[in-house]
Amino acid sequence: MRLRRLQLGLWVAAIAAMIIFAGTKWATQGEGVAETSPAFTPVFTLADEEGRIRTSAEFRGKFLLVFFGFTNCPDVCPTTLSDVAQVMDDLGADAEKVQPLFVSIDPERDRRLGLAAYTAAFHPAILGLAGTEAETQAAANSFKIFYGRENDAAAPDGYSMAHSPGLFLIGPDGEWLRQFTYGTPAADILSDLQSRF
Repeated sequence: MRLRRLQLGLWVAAIAAMIIFAGTKWATQGEGVAETSPAFTPVFTLADEEGRIRTSAEFRGKFLLVFFGFTNCPDVCPTTLSDVAQVMDDLGADAEKVQPLFVSIDPERDRRLGLAAYTAAFHPAILGLAGTEAETQAAANSFKIFYGRENDAAAPDGYSMAHSPGLFLIGPDGEWLRQFTYGTPAADILSDLQSRF
């Protein structure tokens, strides 16, 4: 009798946990856009492709589209940067109001492989940034994203990088506005930006 009650209690707890999990997943799924609150102001200090130190403060007055990735990324990074390039093209004259940034999470290798050539292959407006390991980690922490090295014998140099795939929109005042989830159509990103001008 006691065993049956225990089993019943465990089943009820398991079902309740599944309902809560499903409700949480449903509530966080949107139309390709993730938003959290409260807003925050991410900061960074990173070197650009030419070795000049760039800070978040110097981009005040512009909207930023910020993506963390790496040049050997097989799919997420090139797809997202292609979408960013499409947005920049479609903005026309308004493109001057937006600065897209590609923050390397594999800075040593990306500098060696040619970060400037990589970003330019997508769009000339995309600025690549590659700091030290400590600067990169500080920037990632500020944007509240994760990244990490993963051993992969099939990948170049025997490793790959895992990372958060979101594209961040930062306002002209430096405040975080929203995160576009991976796969958000370029047209939706464009529409969101245009609604803010």
